[in-house]
Formats: sequence, structure tokens, C-alpha cells
Amino acid sequence: MKNENIDIDKYAAIFKALAHPTRLTIAYNLMAQPECNVSKMCECLQIPQPTVSQHLTILKNANVISGHRNANQICYKVENPKVIKILKQLAKD
Repeated sequence: MKNENIDIDKYAAIFKALAHPTRLTIAYNLMAQPECNVSKMCECLQIPQPTVSQHLTILKNANVISGHRNANQICYKVENPKVIKILKQLAKD
């Protein structure tokens, strides 16, 4: 069995990052409302800031989300087309 056109390790990292309910919720919410900062996520999810930051780090390291500085805050969004496709497929169910 060959998998010439698919990078299994990259997909495994994405699925591992999305396997936690909170991280999946964060990614899904960022699809609906891009350019969200940590404070807004904490407020919406009712989770402490350090916990949200830890989840964001895992998502960034797996290339699920990206962040950019906007004045004194970092705004996050889902830019990875593979992740967008996965999340859209999950939303269909």
C-alpha cells in the first residue's frame, strides 16, 4: 500500500491536535469567527487564559491555526486549507 501523495505525519499531527474537545471547539469557532483574540476565546469558552493559551500553542504547532499581532493582542484564525476542509466536512454531520 503506497501513500505517495499524502503526508501521513502531517495529518496525524492535525488530527491529534483536533482530538481534544476544547481544541476542536476553538478551531471550529475560529472558522465561524476568524481574527479572534485570547480574551474573547476565554470569555466565550468560560476557560481560564492559561488553559486557552496552552490549547492555542498545540493548535499552532500542528499548523491548525495561525496568529498575527494586532496592536497589543494576537488574533488567531484557521488558514490551513486541509484543516478548513476537515472542519467543513465535520460541520456537515
